[in-house]
Amino acid sequence: MKFGSVEHPEKIDFTLPPDHCSTIKVLDTSKNEPPFSVFVGCAKWNRQDLKGFYPKGTKDELTYYSSQFNCIEMNATFYKIPSVTQVITWRNKTPEGFKFFPKITGTISHRKRLNDVYNLVEEYCMSVSNFKEKLGMVFLQMHDNFKYNNFDRLTSFVKAFPKEIPLAVELRNSEWFNEESVAKELYGLLEKNKVANVITDTAGRRDLLHMRLTTPTAFIRYVGSNHISDYSRLDDWIDRIVEWEKNGLKNLYFFVHQNIEVESPLLSAYFINKLNTALGVNLKTPKTLSENNNSFLKINF
Repeated sequence: MKFGSVEHPEKIDFTLPPDHCSTIKVLDTSKNEPPFSVFVGCAKWNRQDLKGFYPKGTKDELTYYSSQFNCIEMNATFYKIPSVTQVITWRNKTPEGFKFFPKITGTISHRKRLNDVYNLVEEYCMSVSNFKEKLGMVFLQMHDNFKYNNFDRLTSFVKAFPKEIPLAVELRNSEWFNEESVAKELYGLLEKNKVANVITDTAGRRDLLHMRLTTPTAFIRYVGSNHISDYSRLDDWIDRIVEWEKNGLKNLYFFVHQNIEVESPLLSAYFINKLNTALGVNLKTPKTLSENNNSFLKINF
């Protein structure tokens, strides 16, 4: 994931900004709801991108990946709407409790920019609904030149989107968050329709760290820089998530990306261990490959 990459991450202030003043209000409304759930994963299961993660002789990458993680953020669905047969195949390769978080197809978001997409949305939703109980949440990612002047399109899309399929929205133009009147309309739309507001944490786009939850679900797309600071950044997220959980957070969906994805499983293992300790959850820690001795080691921190 190259979005927001920088050449010198050591020059970036990675401090997480304070929460938006309305985040605590959103969380407070869910304090008496069912228990906290946590899903942490990578964006891909492709062997080439995650070189070194798979044991020698692995025959099916998704089957192995899903034995190590409890979810996947699916960027593959951005490039085309998968067939029903393909979705069922993916679903059947994964264990009980595993969740898919597929990105909405780029024809809808980037080519048509939400204009005249009813039939495509219907086709997409019919397809991903075949994940059944393994469908976590789908997410719409808009181009960074998609601005408030297209708010009517976003409004129509959100209101018409099938309510039985959980939806998150990722907006990449800071106008949505930094202009108060625009942000107020956006957050109102998402809250009213129970749509999660994706938080993107990447080095070169600190302006997208709005820290505004619109539902009791935190959908976080974390992009490391293949730099030692990636670990302290994850530590900061642990602290923030602990506070959110105390205040009523019900779902954490956290996806680890890297500019060079080979390190994503290692960062994920670190983050999962920290979460298990801080929150008392019991996520499986993925195994990572020691390049020195070609054997699999469980990382402990």
